[in-house]
Order: sequence, then structure tokens, then C-alpha cells
Amino acid sequence: DGKTIGQLPLETFVGDCYVARHEGDVTAEDAEAMLQKARDASAAQRILIAGKATVTEAAAQVFAKADIRLLGNESQTFGPESGPQQVHLILLGAGLALLEGLVLTNVEEGRYFLSAAPLNLGSFEGAPCRAILIR
Repeated sequence: DGKTIGQLPLETFVGDCYVARHEGDVTAEDAEAMLQKARDASAAQRILIAGKATVTEAAAQVFAKADIRLLGNESQTFGPESGPQQVHLILLGAGLALLEGLVLTNVEEGRYFLSAAPLNLGSFEGAPCRAILIR
């Protein structure tokens, strides 16, 4: 029952962002640390997680309660690959847009300008985009 691509404002996908590097499970404490780094960099509306990271339900709760618009990662899904549904429900239920399957291999942690406007596929729940980071 969430918003479709056509209902999401473009500024959700375009603007300052923070790239945080992480390997393994993202705990609630890790999520808080990422949010703090993003706030310190004045880029807390959009957070991208670089590395082979799995957002846990506890971390998803932290991100859901924060005032952010978009959460992105390198994985093809949020949450454990064997069962990502609950993490998706937490994040999407809080109104966050999710950007999955990013290539952030050579991207250093820090503040960037993100342009990741999705194709306007109207009533679809997701759409491809070409994500670009500018330092």
C-alpha cells in the first residue's frame, strides 16, 4: 500500500547524500553511527551503504525513525537475502525510498551529490535509474 514511483517527489532521489562503508550485519548501533556521520556532513537525507552489508531489523528500525528520504546499498536487497521482507516492510512503511544494487566499489566514505532519478513508470512500485555521485 505504499507510494508508486510516479507519486514520489524527484528530490527524494536527487541531492546531497552520505556514503558510509560497512561490511557484515548493520546493527542498530552501526545505523546510529552512520546517521551521526551523515548529520555531521550535512547530508542526512540520503544514505548509501557501501560494502557487503546486510541491514538488520534493528538497524531498519533506527533508519525508519530518522528523518531521511532514501537509503541505498550495494546488495540487490535490504535485509538477509534468505528473508528480506520484514526489513523492507519496516523501511518502506516509514516512507523511505530504497535504492538497491549500487556499484560503490571505489567510492570513499563521505558526502556526495546524488542523482538517481528513477524512470517514471507511473503506477510501478520500482524502476531502474542511473545513479551518479559527484564529489
